[in-house]
Amino acid sequence: MMKNEPMPNAPQQPERILLVEDEPELANIVREYVEQAGMGIDHLDNGREATEAALSGRYDLMLLDLMLPGKDGLTICREVRGSSDIPIIMLTAKVEEVDRLVGLEIGADDYICKPFSPREVVARVRVILRRAGGVAANAATAPGRVQVDAERWRITIDGKPLELTTREFRLLETLHARPGRVFSRAQLLDLAFPDDADVIDRTIDSHIKNIRSKIKATCDWEPIRSVYGVGYAFDDVSVK
Repeated sequence: MMKNEPMPNAPQQPERILLVEDEPELANIVREYVEQAGMGIDHLDNGREATEAALSGRYDLMLLDLMLPGKDGLTICREVRGSSDIPIIMLTAKVEEVDRLVGLEIGADDYICKPFSPREVVARVRVILRRAGGVAANAATAPGRVQVDAERWRITIDGKPLELTTREFRLLETLHARPGRVFSRAQLLDLAFPDDADVIDRTIDSHIKNIRSKIKATCDWEPIRSVYGVGYAFDDVSVK
């Protein structure tokens, strides 16, 4: 190499996933699909070492089972969130709403319920990794499709204004502010309508339906995702 010749760009390292799952067959399937998607993955079959591994700085995202030997997933999530913002997707066979809400409130980014499609896992991983890295890095050159102007009470999608009611605006603004974050109806009530006693949790569903209809009338896109038994999330990145 000639003197003063610029060094070539180093090859980009693949994202690395930490999988904490005590079911060997399931872990092997997830590992296979993650590796086929071009990502690296390490596997732990118990919760005892999970917190230390997640905080080691070696991983871009953690797939965390809820029920684990040694230490449960909620405890691990709480410990990791005390020191790190590494994205966490929790894997669970427990469908009770209270378990999901507790997990989300202590910092989990998403939930996937067993039995699940491994393709769904890879898709959710890609969405959250893009949001955590690529989307933020490219924000200046590739702004999001949805733009919120809180001062003018105006929301546009692909540059086209959405004709929203005041409540619809507040609801979409709340979801849009935390892309990918799953909100329960109760959380949306507290955040979007703190002083509006006329709005109840089931009213949220009606407002979401109306927002979806107005978005669909504007473009062929569905950014609001329903999470069964929990609530809703706004996904700002499409999955390929």
